[in-house]
Amino acid sequence: MSQIGKIRLFLVEDQTLVRDALGQLLSLQADFTVVGSARNGLEAQQLIPDCQPDLVLSDIEMPECDGLTLCRWLREHHPQIATVILTTFNRTGYVQRALQSGARGFILKEVPVDTLAANLRAVHQGQRIYDKELLLAGLDQQDPLTERERQVLRLAEEGLTTAVIAKRMHLSEGTVRNYLSECMTKLYASSRSQAARLAREKGWL
Repeated sequence: MSQIGKIRLFLVEDQTLVRDALGQLLSLQADFTVVGSARNGLEAQQLIPDCQPDLVLSDIEMPECDGLTLCRWLREHHPQIATVILTTFNRTGYVQRALQSGARGFILKEVPVDTLAANLRAVHQGQRIYDKELLLAGLDQQDPLTERERQVLRLAEEGLTTAVIAKRMHLSEGTVRNYLSECMTKLYASSRSQAARLAREKGWL
């Protein structure tokens, strides 16, 4: 803890109103100070080193760089900074991936601000804060996709052709088709678009 004993927070949220409201509400807590904020994970990577936060509170779904990618970057480059995911999506796949990415907490936006503040304090003290029901539900719904399959399926979800995906990922078109075929098989989908939709609904994408 630093700056006269206060917990230094950095907020990452693409919706300006939500980001500003969070900052104002958490700043009212006597033991918190908001040292910075960003619209997405890419912007956060540029600002966090100078802000030196104790905790990063991040949304999941954001343009350019999502919260889980940011979490993995922080674990690699700034392991002393704890990351907490704050989201509206109570998907078991997101919980599993947040754990794998090194997030110290997974909190739903529906919680009261006092509960959020208490959870952040607990994380700062070394605890992990995860919704137990989502964790238990996730035991029966393990993510079947590899990271490479997930990357290919995300690009297919954008409507890109096999040739464009192959060029972007520096793979052969045959390899891309194989990855997409594996995704469809694992998700029992009849098309790449259906596979992407099913994976998105589960929080695996």
